[in-house]
Amino acid sequence: MTAVGLSAHQAAKRAFRLSPLVLIGSLILLVCVAIFGAVTGPANISARSVVLELLDRLPLIAVDSGLDERQSIILWQWRFPRVVLGGLVGTALSLSGSGYQGVFRNPLASPFLLGVSAGAGLGAVIAIVYGIDAGFGPVDSIAALAFLGAMVAIVASTAVGRSAGRSTAILLLAGIAVAAFLTAVQTYLMQRSSENLRQVYAWIFGSLQTSGWTDIWLLSPYVAICGTVLLLSRRQLDVLRLGEEEAEALGVQTKRLRWSVLICASLLTAASVAVSGIITFVGLVVPHMVRLMFGSSYRLVVPLSAIGGATFLIFADVLARSLLSPAELPIGVVTAFVGAPFFGAILYTSRRDLV
Repeated sequence: MTAVGLSAHQAAKRAFRLSPLVLIGSLILLVCVAIFGAVTGPANISARSVVLELLDRLPLIAVDSGLDERQSIILWQWRFPRVVLGGLVGTALSLSGSGYQGVFRNPLASPFLLGVSAGAGLGAVIAIVYGIDAGFGPVDSIAALAFLGAMVAIVASTAVGRSAGRSTAILLLAGIAVAAFLTAVQTYLMQRSSENLRQVYAWIFGSLQTSGWTDIWLLSPYVAICGTVLLLSRRQLDVLRLGEEEAEALGVQTKRLRWSVLICASLLTAASVAVSGIITFVGLVVPHMVRLMFGSSYRLVVPLSAIGGATFLIFADVLARSLLSPAELPIGVVTAFVGAPFFGAILYTSRRDLV
């Protein structure tokens, strides 16, 4: 191992660790935003009633929230599922973004810009348009084809990028080209199946509308298993920042790491797309915000991206429900309003690294 690699590794070991204060503060912010999301809506439900209702569901605690039966149904069948789904989707997309950025050693890598969202979207559209049933139920079938589409997209983007070079700009352009092609195929299939247009269009622009907990039970295993793999890989991703040769010299199995992270990140993206449609820029914006505030170590980026992604998407959903009330904006429009300028700022500040 070179002296430079050794010193870099020692610096990585001394990297700022996740402090309890930062973790607790992030979780408190998430809880506050979640309560804000639960009280937002035409039916008047106070934050105090929401907190008391949650406490009443805990073992050995009995309190009166003051809610009538109608308010309780609204809270448990509509608002709480929507808030939880937003948190899970935000966590999944942010984790996948931080994972892609780690294995590609590329701060611009994200499910949207690498074409992964478009690939997952195409797979889901095929499942919807042709009514494909993989044997696990309709939503799981969408998730299965979305995963296949996501993997095809990531392999295609990587292959095209490596055939032309290895720079950040080339990989980014390859992902954009693959996404454009897959989106064109998706649009073609939609036009051939006009009877499904409304369902597909509502799904393409992203939505967290749900009338129960079904989507949450579908997404939760993906977030739990794949999220755990990514969290356990964060130290190895830190070492990988030194380069593949240096990482292997330090005992990291780079090929195994790369494929495990790619598969888990793609599964997270595909499952999110299956239940909420295509929600852009979350996997790019949140990890960068974490880096700006707390540093670039993946020991921090991965766990704080998970919490930050949940917080960001729940708040974005509140805006989507509130800006044109009683109408509702697609949540993908809200995240694009935030993400597109943020992406432009990243490109500007990183312009020297893109050539």
